[in-house]
Amino acid sequence: MRLGVLFLLIFATPGWAQQQNPDQLLDQAIAEQQRGDFQAAIRDYRKVLEIRPDMVEAKANLGAALAHAGELDEAIAIYNSVLPSLSDKTPVLLNLGLAYYKKGDFAHAQEQFAAVNKLEPSNSRVAILLADADVRLGHQAEAVALLEPLDAANAQNLDFQFVYGSALIGVGRLRDGVPRVEQVAAATQNASAYLLAGASRLQMNDYESARSDLEAALRLDPQLPNIYTLVGSARDKTGDSKSAEPALREALKRNPDDFEANLTLGAILYKRRELNEARTLLDHSLRLKPEDPVARYEFAMLKSAAGEYNDAAQLLETLVKDQPNWLDPHIELAALYYKLHRPQDGAKEREIVERLSAEQQSKKRQP
Repeated sequence: MRLGVLFLLIFATPGWAQQQNPDQLLDQAIAEQQRGDFQAAIRDYRKVLEIRPDMVEAKANLGAALAHAGELDEAIAIYNSVLPSLSDKTPVLLNLGLAYYKKGDFAHAQEQFAAVNKLEPSNSRVAILLADADVRLGHQAEAVALLEPLDAANAQNLDFQFVYGSALIGVGRLRDGVPRVEQVAAATQNASAYLLAGASRLQMNDYESARSDLEAALRLDPQLPNIYTLVGSARDKTGDSKSAEPALREALKRNPDDFEANLTLGAILYKRRELNEARTLLDHSLRLKPEDPVARYEFAMLKSAAGEYNDAAQLLETLVKDQPNWLDPHIELAALYYKLHRPQDGAKEREIVERLSAEQQSKKRQP
């Protein structure tokens, strides 16, 4: 979700003019800027500066008009040129940060927002911009620390809740962050907010809620990155493999090397015993991520279903060495050993299965 970027119009009323013509030009440029005619404002600010090249007010307003018109590099250069001349640097620092932000230069934007935040620590808008830049730079912990004290006062501020929720998700506090992002998604019908919430719900194994959020994201914007893979995964996790299949196939049309789409669709087809296509997909997923435990397990299951018991057992033997506490591979390996007429190995695996099952049941009973 993009925060609204509002470039400040500063020095709106000149009281300094000595010459009538520059005064009139400046008034005209300000009026043009206020009604959104930025190209005309830029033209007239330039005329003022031809007459009075050092007029700080005209330069600062020209920077704001240029930023609105998308001429960000020139706006940034002008803001930097006027800063040393200003006693109150806060408005231009903020505008400079917003120009960098709009350009996508979040490192420099963060520097400017941090400087303004030091000058105005109680300004929620500045705190939101600073935290958003931190999140985009991967500094979620810093964003959480900045926004947490301001949370109570900003419960209804959707920009605040989205950035704070995103930061909480980024530090692993999904149960605290997701409801905030969902609040924003519901209020604004923002597809990206639904996407973030739904992907996070998948991580939480809250599959029904994940599917609801992701289906909403898909309805709102089918071009969102990874949306078909996530929707397909959520549909599969809720037991609806029939609806999952077309979403996953669409994901693979868009990106044949999508690991999750290959793996999930391959597993669906294996369970239907459509083994030839399942083999192609699962083999490709394993080539994309040879060490992924789920891909290794699903490929072993396919080998077992195809009667390739020795190959399946070998795959599972390496997997249980790497994942000794994962119950499912031990269950399948025990069954394979009996099929391969290796009863002693099968008995050992059964003992492991019983032990792991007892440990899992014990953990479930713990308060």
